[in-house]
Amino acid sequence: MASVVTFTEEFTSSIAAPRLFKALILDGDNLLPKIVPQAIKSIEIIEGNGGPGTIKQMNFGEGSQVKFVKHRVDVLDKEKMTYVYTLIDGGELMDKIESITYEMKLETSTDGGSKGTNISKYQPKPGVEIKEEQIKAGKEKASGVFKAVEAYLLANPDAYV
Repeated sequence: MASVVTFTEEFTSSIAAPRLFKALILDGDNLLPKIVPQAIKSIEIIEGNGGPGTIKQMNFGEGSQVKFVKHRVDVLDKEKMTYVYTLIDGGELMDKIESITYEMKLETSTDGGSKGTNISKYQPKPGVEIKEEQIKAGKEKASGVFKAVEAYLLANPDAYV
């Protein structure tokens, strides 16, 4: 089996951690297609109730190289603001990858905003090498979505309080 490739990134936001977690994770299925419809067309629960074991399908906007992905929710801890999910289907992505596990943890920072950690673990198929450049494009898109959520929360101070 090919070895797992792990990427860790840390980020900060001026938005309070509980509010950011609510918007991005707890209500992301509704919020993201509203504020970034060009990137994310829709997110549907295929199986489950939103908690661990739930299968979700995220459909991407026109022009995306990947049309959809399916994720399985592994951990959803509202108190610890931790969210872990695994990519289980991604169309043509699955030619190269067995799975990708994402772990996100938010914490309140000393200034009242938030700091977070994203860890992505890529399990390539045998004989496939994952290069950092291939991952950067996806990270940039994810960063754009995060910035859009942040901008939405700044423009709507009463949302998700």
